[in-house]
Amino acid sequence: MTSLLLVLATIVTGLYAGFMLAFLTGIMPGLAELTDEQFSAAMRRFNEKVPGPVFLVLFLGVVALPAAAFFTGLGEHDGVAGPAILAALICSVAGHLITVVGNIPLNNALAASEGGDDSAARAAFESRWNTLHRVRTVLSLAAFVLLAVAL
Repeated sequence: MTSLLLVLATIVTGLYAGFMLAFLTGIMPGLAELTDEQFSAAMRRFNEKVPGPVFLVLFLGVVALPAAAFFTGLGEHDGVAGPAILAALICSVAGHLITVVGNIPLNNALAASEGGDDSAARAAFESRWNTLHRVRTVLSLAAFVLLAVAL
């Protein structure tokens, strides 16, 4: 059971890390070239669509599956797998904390600004959101590598 959970944790974390990396390397640089009005409108639409069922499975899975793999395998993990799974879990939890405390409030503020000054909304949003997103992307990639090592 532990092996299956570890494989599932690695797959889900890899998919999540890929999603985060796609935003970092493709979507946000593309949006950066838009006007303030276009940027704000696009980010508002992304923020409405992203927390759908598939994303929520990934978002919850990157914490639940490594935790399950770690705790079901207590006493069974070797000297590398146990610490690697635990470190991956810590990375995922830290990334989620950044999302909940940083990115989501920025998303909410951007949504609330609709119909207002898009230039001011973008100025208050873009740089801070991107900085937080870079950190959580690195954390998700680290979690994926750590789980791959644990396999």
